[in-house]
Amino acid sequence: MDSAHYFSAEPVGPEHRRRLQVSLAGRTVSVQTASHIFSPDGIDKGTAAMLRSVPEPPPTGSFLDIGCGWGPLALTLGLHSPAAEVTAVEVNDRAAQLCRDNAAALGLEHLTVYRPEEVPAGRTFDLIWSNPPIRVGKETLHALLLQWLPRLAPGGRAFLVVQKNLGADSLLPWIATALAERHPGEFTATRFGTEKGFRILQVDRILAG
Repeated sequence: MDSAHYFSAEPVGPEHRRRLQVSLAGRTVSVQTASHIFSPDGIDKGTAAMLRSVPEPPPTGSFLDIGCGWGPLALTLGLHSPAAEVTAVEVNDRAAQLCRDNAAALGLEHLTVYRPEEVPAGRTFDLIWSNPPIRVGKETLHALLLQWLPRLAPGGRAFLVVQKNLGADSLLPWIATALAERHPGEFTATRFGTEKGFRILQVDRILAG
């Protein structure tokens, strides 16, 4: 699959928006997608597997979606938890604007979409959800995970969905080892579950004391 376009800040090709009806947070909502972004035809299989598997987010807190695309995970967080602060990050400007527009259409004023470098350096998160861009390559993926997973607040938790045949079972021990080297004794990384060929990985930041 030639998917490099949705890892670029500015997709090549015209933007053809269309409206879809999708199920998010137990309700049917109308969203916009567009050409030359990730999963323009709806909720991709990995994200759907994650949404079926993970617990509902808590009612309050600071949440993060890494690589939000047009927004299925971030919008779900926002719909479930209107009193939370939801942050979504996305390198693809077209996808980021779609997520902003979808959030605005759904009245999710507590959801903000940033380019990664725009997120304040000291901000931490109680919950991270992500369908990370595995196809960017191992080096870029590892850098991305080491950029954001340490942003978990003490007691915070991350869920990542990774297709089994794209390296989920080797990524998990890498995460555990990389975090242990950089933050000894602060993180655990485990497999939360398996859903239709996808692994759901769980990373926790241990509460001090």
